[in-house]
Amino acid sequence: MKITRISCHFNLKVPQGKKEAAIRALTVFERNCPVAQTLKGAVAIDNTWDVEEIS
Repeated sequence: MKITRISCHFNLKVPQGKKEAAIRALTVFERNCPVAQTLKGAVAIDNTWDVEEIS
């Protein structure tokens, strides 16, 4: 068996007014993730997310 793709989906609940910050963090976390850096070029990583603001 050979892993060629990893799909991650994040369901986040964040305080009101923090949705944009959460989305910014999600868009760049892969470049600071040691696992993603190790797999870079060998395994495709797909990230999706739903961010919900709560009061």
